[in-house]
Amino acid sequence: MNKAELISAIAEQANLTKVDARKALDAFINVTGETLKSGDKITLVGFGSFAVNEREARAGRNPKTGEEIQIPAKKIIKFKPGAELNDIVK
Repeated sequence: MNKAELISAIAEQANLTKVDARKALDAFINVTGETLKSGDKITLVGFGSFAVNEREARAGRNPKTGEEIQIPAKKIIKFKPGAELNDIVK
């Protein structure tokens, strides 16, 4: 499912227009991004939680040449699904 299909599904299930569903989804994405950027965690009971973890710098190998390279540290977003979401998928 892509973003347009998700917007259509949200609009249909919540009885909203596609414009309103797009605004709601875009707002969710923006608020989530800003919250994670500030270092906070987001927990949606039943759905799951989002958190930012730091991945340390490490040595790696260029698969093409076999040459050792340095991979820089970076922040990654982790998502842990909630119990209700897991039950739906099972």
